[in-house]
Amino acid sequence: MNGIPLLPAIAVDIVGSAANIVFSFLAWRYAYLLAKRQPDNFVWGYLHYVTLAIGAFAISRAVGHLVKQFLMIGGRPDIWHAISPYSGGFNTLFMISVAAVMIFYHKGVQAYELLEHEAGKLKNANKNLAAAANQLRDLNLNLEHKVLERTEELSQSEKKFRHLFSASKDMVFFSDSTGRLVDMNDSGFAMLGYDRDEARELHLTDLFADATQIPTYDAMLARDGYIKDLNLEFARKDGSAISVLLSATAIFGEGGEILGSEAIAKDLTKVKTMLEQLAASEKMASVGQMAAGVAHEINTPLGIILGYTQLLMDDAPAGGEQHESLQVIERQTKASRKIVADLLKFSRQSGSSRQLIDMNEILADVVAVTEHTLSLSRIAFHREFDRNLPFICGDPEKLRQIFVNLINNAHHAMQNTGGTIYLQTGLAPPSDRMQGDSIVITVRDTGCGIPEKNQARIFDPFFTTKPVGQGTGLGLSVSYGIIHEHGGTIEVESPVLDRELGEVPGTLFRLILPVCDSQENVETYHANREVGSH
Repeated sequence: MNGIPLLPAIAVDIVGSAANIVFSFLAWRYAYLLAKRQPDNFVWGYLHYVTLAIGAFAISRAVGHLVKQFLMIGGRPDIWHAISPYSGGFNTLFMISVAAVMIFYHKGVQAYELLEHEAGKLKNANKNLAAAANQLRDLNLNLEHKVLERTEELSQSEKKFRHLFSASKDMVFFSDSTGRLVDMNDSGFAMLGYDRDEARELHLTDLFADATQIPTYDAMLARDGYIKDLNLEFARKDGSAISVLLSATAIFGEGGEILGSEAIAKDLTKVKTMLEQLAASEKMASVGQMAAGVAHEINTPLGIILGYTQLLMDDAPAGGEQHESLQVIERQTKASRKIVADLLKFSRQSGSSRQLIDMNEILADVVAVTEHTLSLSRIAFHREFDRNLPFICGDPEKLRQIFVNLINNAHHAMQNTGGTIYLQTGLAPPSDRMQGDSIVITVRDTGCGIPEKNQARIFDPFFTTKPVGQGTGLGLSVSYGIIHEHGGTIEVESPVLDRELGEVPGTLFRLILPVCDSQENVETYHANREVGSH
């Protein structure tokens, strides 16, 4: 039987064994270079030993194959049979070394990961320690600068809130847990009429006009921690009361106990007065309608009485008792008719003429008529007229009547003491203007002023504080009606708030009237004045 040729198998075995040796050496060398480049890397170190063990096993096995083939080709199989057990033993030894390296890989990786984790923690700790050291060094180097910078910030913040506290026009105050006032701004002292030295020992019981409201105040703070828009009355030093709108916040300690409170109070006295005046104006509208009807009903019988009285006077002998009695009837009837005429003016039922008016001229005419009488009572006029005052449209006679009434009232308030009446005209500021431009006329006296309780009633018909026989109480009512008939407003202020002196005694009436917006009428007015002057 012919056998298969073994030469190809022998050649492949020899070449494969040689290649096994070469590739094992190359793998070991590459792992050696990696481990040398990164000696702390566990993987590369492990790979180096694995390739070394595999390379030793590969060389042992390949050398055994090569020696076997060369001994067989050389006809010395007996030598191979003698050394083959040793070759197998070396192969087994190196195989066991490879297996040992592979078996302990897992434990080695765990140990490596544990060491890496601990090393990472140590690295992070070192990094944090280095950052803390840098911060400490930076703080040490810039501590003084940072302290100055922070102090400046606190100082600016304190100045800002202190300015807000001191500049507020509302009352701002702080109280402790016992209700004693520990601080208050200047507006609060002015509102209450105290100076700072007098207010050192003030207590909430001194502020509240009704002391029974203090438990309510304390209870609301304890329950909610704040109070919002509580309407109550504060007592002034002079014993009078002012209406305020109070908001407060409790100040708590670390244990939740109330250490005190901080509060803001807004003075509503003038607001309430304005609301009362508004209510009075609504009442006056209905009173005016009623007054018109009553005036017309009374006017007719008064006219008849006056007519028959005058007829009887013609028949009665002059100087006789009958004639004098009829004169008394005539005089009182005419007085009654004047009151009826005032009622008609108040109710705005009487007719009026409309024309362009220079309010400076109207005021100058009124001053010329009243100046002599007022000088006898040591009352002087102080005039500040705007030379460029725009024209208004209205009835000059009715407007003169308004200012005569106002000046007569000022005369009554100063007839025993003397004083000054200030007349001023100008454009109304934008905040006071109605739709379109308007002018403002102020009439101010330095008299005794109007009590606060009467300010809401001064425009009521027949309301007067003058003695019997010195006034009917219709002057301001008529003036109110005329101003509204002209599309304007009238306001009262007493005492007067002076920009430089603060509150001063006296009364100020502020009249705001709309400007005539027809340029054609203004030009016609100037043309007529030029013709009249010629």
